[in-house]
Amino acid sequence: MAPYSLSPLVLPLIMAALSVLRLNPAMVNAVVVSNVVTKEFFDGIINKSPGNCVGKNFYSRAAFLQAAGSFSGFGTEGSADLSKREIAAFFAHATHETGSFCFIEENGGSSKDYCDETKTQYPCVPGKGYYGRGPLQLSWNYNYGPAGRSINFDGLGSPETVANDPVVSFKASLWFWMNNVHWRIMSGQGFGETIRAINGDQECNSRNPATVNARVGYYINYCNQLGVAPGGNLRC
Repeated sequence: MAPYSLSPLVLPLIMAALSVLRLNPAMVNAVVVSNVVTKEFFDGIINKSPGNCVGKNFYSRAAFLQAAGSFSGFGTEGSADLSKREIAAFFAHATHETGSFCFIEENGGSSKDYCDETKTQYPCVPGKGYYGRGPLQLSWNYNYGPAGRSINFDGLGSPETVANDPVVSFKASLWFWMNNVHWRIMSGQGFGETIRAINGDQECNSRNPATVNARVGYYINYCNQLGVAPGGNLRC
């Protein structure tokens, strides 16, 4: 039999399809994020914070779902179990970072310098602070800059938008998650590596085992609520 030859017009299409498969091996599943993050689940977190918390009138399930709708891969790729673990992991970190959605901004953040002047593509604006804000406490000019470009707000000129607009606040955290954490879940590295991605230099390798244990505790709790095993490699 003679070798099969491809038309010059067909070959580029096949190569492009193969490239997509290589770069994006995760397959979209049937998980619907709103069916996992129910009102009961979200309220179960935020209701643990005191009544006078500023976050109680800021964060909401509706804002989260609206933001999540802009990130189609969040909680919808890989197996159903991976999706549930990803959702549990995101909310475990958000719970830890905000005190069950009590805080919007980092305590004492305005007094800290989060301007890395070596990141010249994201120049700091005088008088602006790039300290922790939002569910995952987005920090540093090199995160605010590209986050703003991606989700359409002035991250360098108006970083306070992350603390003033609840949908932007969730979007900024999800932007960070999808760019720095998502692939760790999808590749099966475990919850421990999500800690490393978010605050590894402060907590991992026995630097702060108490905070690591706190994050793991939230994660296991949420996995139990979502009916999924937490998997291995829980610590870093």
